[in-house]
Order: sequence, then C-alpha cells, then structure tokens
Amino acid sequence: MTPDPITEQNRRSWNAVVPVHTSHRADEADFLRNGGSTLFPEEIALLGDIRDCRLLHLLCNTGADSLSLAARGAIVTGVDLSDAAIAYARALSGASGIPATFVQADVYDYLAAAAVDGLRFERIYAGYGVICWLRDLHAFAHGIATLLTPGGRFVLMEFHPTSNMFSADWQLAYNYPHGGTPLELPGVGDYVGAAEGGLSPSGFLPGVSDFTNPEPCTLYRWGVGEVVTAFAQANLRLRVLHEYCYVNGERPFTRMVQAEGRRLYPPPDIPALPLMYGLAVEKDHNDE
Repeated sequence: MTPDPITEQNRRSWNAVVPVHTSHRADEADFLRNGGSTLFPEEIALLGDIRDCRLLHLLCNTGADSLSLAARGAIVTGVDLSDAAIAYARALSGASGIPATFVQADVYDYLAAAAVDGLRFERIYAGYGVICWLRDLHAFAHGIATLLTPGGRFVLMEFHPTSNMFSADWQLAYNYPHGGTPLELPGVGDYVGAAEGGLSPSGFLPGVSDFTNPEPCTLYRWGVGEVVTAFAQANLRLRVLHEYCYVNGERPFTRMVQAEGRRLYPPPDIPALPLMYGLAVEKDHNDE
C-alpha cells in the first residue's frame, strides 16, 4: 500500500520533535517504576475500572500514558505513527518494568489490520491532541466500533476546538474549526518545553532550546459536533460529553493561572471558555 504523502510527512515531523520533547523530561522510567503516573483525573474517571481490560491506546506518542494505564492493571497496546516515539516507548517499557505492546503504524492501517486479525478491546483510549491528526473522522470512529467488545468503551480527552479560535494572547482571531479543513504548519513544535513542567511530571529539564522543526506538518480542523456525530453514526452510544474551562498540562495561551495537578486556567480578565472536552461512548451489549 502506498502511504498517504501527508501522513508520511507528518511522521517525519513527529520523528524530528520526539527527542526534543523527551529532553525536557527527567528519568521517566524511574518515575513510572516507583508508582508515578502521567495521567490526569479526567481520563481516569471516564475510563473507569480498567483492571484486566484489554486496552488500546491510539496515537500513544512516547508511551508514558500507555504505561501509566498498564500500571493501573490494563493489558495495553499502544499505537503511534512515529517510529521514534514507538522506539522510545518500547525502551521506556523495558526500563520501567511495566509491560505493554507498542506498534508503529498509521492509525487507519492499524484499525483495518486489527479488524482482520479479530482483535478486540474492552477499552480504547485517545487523548490530548488526537483529533487534529485525523483526516477521516468516520473511518476512525467505525474502526474503533469494530474493535470494541460488546459493552466496551471508547474515551477521548481532547483540547476544545473553541480554544483554537483565539490567538496566544487571548484575541478572537480564527474561525471555529470544522469540516476537516487542512491546516499546514511549519512542523510539530516543542510544546513540552513551552509547558514548563506541565507535561513533565517526572521532573522538568531545560533540554533542547530554540527548536525549529525542519519537517512541516498538516493538521485537520474538526468541531465537537462533527466528532460526536461520527461516533453516533458508528452506532456507539454517547455516555458522557464533558466540557472543561481549564486545560491539563499545556500552556496554549499567555498569562495562564497554574493550579494544583498541572491544571491551568485563563487569567481573571478572560471569561471562562471551554479549553478541553471529554467524550465517552460505548458499544451496545447486544452489538456483535
């Protein structure tokens, strides 16, 4: 199969930035080995009890979240486009002593191949900067529906598209994302460094500075309604749709107010607006 050229370019952009992101994180293996977790309360609550669940983590990046899920008792498979990210995740699994399976693949290729192989999961999870990499929401949702066991649950934690309407200094500047409109960018940036520890619970290191990604990338702009509709049309039942007027970990705007648990709020002079949302959908128990 000839790879999608945009997807292949996105893979190169991620490969370029992975070592930059990891340069800002202190010993993650030691952190995880000693009971640390990179997860936030919101996704833990939406996923529910995952002990002994087969759990598929899509677009898993460098694997710390996957291993944090495995430490909670799940049998985890992580999938990511970036071979650099998967190589790091496999090494992190070995060094931390937390078992998980990591697969390098385009998410659509993986979903199709897993369906053919008859793989099934009680939980499927994707979180924080996932939807913007999807060129086809409906294929993604239907692929997930196929792999869920009856009664199985898919959970998404995502940055709210409303927040994408504002510039970094809180000025309303852009149209609401919709229609999967492609957005070309110079490359995946060093958002881990910019978060100043918000995405480095193991400890923040200065790491690489002044990074410029030599590989451009393309994102896709989708609204919340389009996401929910895609899963509804895949015959998955909506259980929860939460909107949060704060953001976990990242610092997408200036003057954000730090709270406990790596949670950040808008400054007092900015009205509350949704910065994240959480979605949980389930497959009917009678749906084979």
